[in-house]
Amino acid sequence: MEGTKKHFFIDVSVMLGRSMRHIVRSMDTIITVTIMPIMMMLLFVYVFGGAIQSGMDNYVNYLLPGILLMAISSGISYTAFRLFNDVQKGIFERFHTMPISRSALLWGHVLTSLVSNAISVVVIILVALIMGFRSSAGVLPWLAVAGILAMFTLALTWVAAIAGLSAKTVDGASAFSYPLIFLPFISSAFVPTESMPTAVRVFAENQPVTSIVESIRALLSGQPLHHDIWIALAWCVGIMLVAYLFAMKAHKKRI
Repeated sequence: MEGTKKHFFIDVSVMLGRSMRHIVRSMDTIITVTIMPIMMMLLFVYVFGGAIQSGMDNYVNYLLPGILLMAISSGISYTAFRLFNDVQKGIFERFHTMPISRSALLWGHVLTSLVSNAISVVVIILVALIMGFRSSAGVLPWLAVAGILAMFTLALTWVAAIAGLSAKTVDGASAFSYPLIFLPFISSAFVPTESMPTAVRVFAENQPVTSIVESIRALLSGQPLHHDIWIALAWCVGIMLVAYLFAMKAHKKRI
């Protein structure tokens, strides 16, 4: 049993190294994922920020959590794209003819998504600091923020894995991410939900992005978390478990 586990982790590390080399050789994926949220942050802070009543003196502090989630939602589409390419080019089948763990290739893509999105998040936070973002949070709240973002990334990455394994075309493999990218717009990421019409407000207050954004915002500003943190964790864990099960089912069909 111990030898089987060791064999699995070695295989996953090899697949992770393979996927990360693709990222390093083609940095345009990380650049593309990072540039759009940064441009959105610049637009909202310096163009719309003066007209938005966020309840915070510094609008970039209010905006940053939503921008980070938008960057992750955009970044996971590349996981679906790379996985789809492996399936269509026959690489998926070739690896499964070798004496390696069946799910190692899939886990390699998932962990690559986690690493590449973490890089994008760090770059965006650095730009936000230049724009005036400030946080009174200590080490533990920052670690909690990192944990929430990692769980959100994993949850959406498993959704991306379903698309990458099931899609018939390259457009279909990446199109699923479009609604996810725009979901923060119908939440408290950019404006307080109190300013929205009733029907929109009800949706905004009961979708995953709002509770996650509110939790991250509270952690970074040193405010009480209330019940938002538990709702956010429930959304992340729930989506991750359901998506993982469906991704594994799609993976078995491919095998």
